[in-house]
Amino acid sequence: MENKIGNYRWTICALVFFATTVNYLDRQVISLLKSVLSDELKWDDGDYANIEIAFKLFYSFGMLIAGRVVDKLGTKKGYAMATGLWSLAAIGHAFANSAFGFMIARAFLGVTEAGNFPAAIKSTAEWFPKKERALATGIFNSGTNIGAIVAPLTVPFIAAAWGWQWAFILTGLIGFIWLVLWQKHYTTPKDSKKLSQAEYDYIHSDKEDENIEKVVENEKVSWFKLLTFRQTWAFAIGKFLTDPVWWFYLFWLPDFLQSEYKLTLTEIAIPTAVVYMISTIGSVGGGYLPMAFINRNMPAFKARKTSMFIFALCVLPVVLSQYAGRINMWLAVLVIGIAAAAHQAWSANIFTTVSDMFPKKATASVTGIGGMMGGMGGILLTWAVQKNMFVYYRSINQIETAYFIMFLICGAAYLLAWLIMHILVPKMKKIEL
Repeated sequence: MENKIGNYRWTICALVFFATTVNYLDRQVISLLKSVLSDELKWDDGDYANIEIAFKLFYSFGMLIAGRVVDKLGTKKGYAMATGLWSLAAIGHAFANSAFGFMIARAFLGVTEAGNFPAAIKSTAEWFPKKERALATGIFNSGTNIGAIVAPLTVPFIAAAWGWQWAFILTGLIGFIWLVLWQKHYTTPKDSKKLSQAEYDYIHSDKEDENIEKVVENEKVSWFKLLTFRQTWAFAIGKFLTDPVWWFYLFWLPDFLQSEYKLTLTEIAIPTAVVYMISTIGSVGGGYLPMAFINRNMPAFKARKTSMFIFALCVLPVVLSQYAGRINMWLAVLVIGIAAAAHQAWSANIFTTVSDMFPKKATASVTGIGGMMGGMGGILLTWAVQKNMFVYYRSINQIETAYFIMFLICGAAYLLAWLIMHILVPKMKKIEL
């Protein structure tokens, strides 16, 4: 019986992992083609930053809309709609021929890709008991790394062989393969014909879920009410401070490698992929560490906070990445990879704090609020630091100084986020709505 439970539960997790992989594959294509598009369409770093801001702005507000839509439509319909639309948006990039055209395409991609994480977190809450959610979240969240690994190993070579337009078209089409599998396999545990009562009871084995069927799934919880809780702000501020770091890696790592080490479009493929290969370890390991603490009788919330503090410390060496790179480029890749792994471990746990603190009917909405705040943090960082600073330092041939400042910001962000979260929510308190 336990094997049957595990097999189907992890099948759902695999589907969410697949969707998350496609999500990140589609969003990373443009960063790998930055040099090609800059030459062909006459961009500078300021234009690229504006395109990045367009994506983040619409992604941020899309997170609010997506969380509400997923809570209202349910996981199956909400996830399918988001994936279908973002796949069309990804393909649409191939028809842009100016910086403004790419801003429009990125805006549409941002608002639709926002549906992934609210739907993913909601499906995890539906299919996994609390003790397994961090592991399940870590596994599906590792799709961000796999997407980021697949992209540099394919996109530059597609662009070199057939042109940059086909890189957007071919990656965008993959989402429709996922749609077929999702429609075929996904349902909620309540509606599944593959679960026995014993299996259903195992999935809902947490004490607070004993009366799960009494919850009206489409009951609305207002954003204003959610914003009155310190728990919401703890999650949102944690995302605000740390999400921009991941955005920085995702959108600027290929440029860093080309600028610092003079690599060509295809030469950046392996070092970029290696960074995200290392980060995959952190994504999965981020789920194992709190589970190990919980198995040693540490309370779940304390286990996650302890793990997050450890991961925040692991980010600090990224400040020295350029110094390491002066010895050998691969040392810089290693240090950045470890920092990226620590981010993914942090991310797996910060997402899970939502399902720890809030009932299932509010998880997608709270996740959406946090996602919006993460995007707003990314916009602020891009506008205040990257846009003007990168243009200036590149104009005086000192781009390495701009990257050093960014790595300082990356190193400090997680400890600051952890401290604020701890002050806001020093002890676990389940919200009742």
